[in-house]
Amino acid sequence: MGGVVRVLIVDDSAYVRKVIKQMLSRSPFLEVVGAARDGLEALQLVEQLRPDVITLDLMMPELDGIAFLREQMTRRPVPVVVVSIANDSSGLALAALDAGAVDVVQKPTALATEKIFEISDDLIAKVKAAATIPQARLYSPQTPHEAASMSAALQAAVEQTAIDIVVLGVSTGGPQALKVLVPQLPATFPVPIAVVLHMPVGYTALYAQKLNDISQLHVIEAQEGDVLRPGVVLLAPAGRHLTFRRRYDGSIVAHLDTRPFDIPYRPSVDVLFRSAADIYQDRVLGIVMTGMGRDGKEGAAIIKKQGGLVFTEAEETCIVYGMPRSVVEAGLSDKRVRLENMAQSILEVIQWQKS
Repeated sequence: MGGVVRVLIVDDSAYVRKVIKQMLSRSPFLEVVGAARDGLEALQLVEQLRPDVITLDLMMPELDGIAFLREQMTRRPVPVVVVSIANDSSGLALAALDAGAVDVVQKPTALATEKIFEISDDLIAKVKAAATIPQARLYSPQTPHEAASMSAALQAAVEQTAIDIVVLGVSTGGPQALKVLVPQLPATFPVPIAVVLHMPVGYTALYAQKLNDISQLHVIEAQEGDVLRPGVVLLAPAGRHLTFRRRYDGSIVAHLDTRPFDIPYRPSVDVLFRSAADIYQDRVLGIVMTGMGRDGKEGAAIIKKQGGLVFTEAEETCIVYGMPRSVVEAGLSDKRVRLENMAQSILEVIQWQKS
């Protein structure tokens, strides 16, 4: 989206409205065009002001954030970034993503302090990313397309590669995308899956539980020492990197660490992919899906160097085509796949070499 991004702030706290306006005003590319105290006022202001992006509190009088989202998405989809307190409303935030919000920024619990300004860079980046999302991709259910057939080069690579793990990285749009992908995989899926999803601290355990409820695979938030097993999806906990270690008995287990510190994201897709390539060598399928930034590009290069495979989500289904684009432009993607066809593409590779 060219030009200045017009933002509407929705929050029942006058203090928070003021602070979010101050934070967003640090960017010359963002203009706060209005502020609403609750969902009812927000519906009116969206109609009047036609903002490009909305920041949304969830717990409000009159009409709360979820009810506002459901109503607004039926009227005219607008990119919405939730600004929420995790320990009070992580369940609500996940419901908001289901209702059409594109991302979540976590408010510090102590609002009346300078701490709230710590989220400023994150909020600005997510609002800018939200503004780039085409309206057609907001809250539209995925419908299956004809899956692209394997190229001769990829088919040759698959024939020579035994995949023993699938590692997946995803960010903005990830909670929604994983709810499309993971339930399509069968209970008999023959290798473990490990996932890094950029999400605020306090959300990943509940998200894993909700994804598990709708999936045939067993989805859990990874804990130290979890053994990697077929049919199990390990989701990296927010705030810690997920890596792997081989035990003396040959089993491979999850290891969680706050290090390395000098990386923009924790957990990091690059760290996950590097560890998978170190342990599993050429037997890795790396997948990079919707999200802003370049996390996953360096890791994809390491997987490819070891002889593994890398798939990326196609631009047409990404909420934000940032992470996959960086992998594609570096010449590291073996196959670009629409979200609704990703499960089938994974199964083709796995079943080919497990049959």
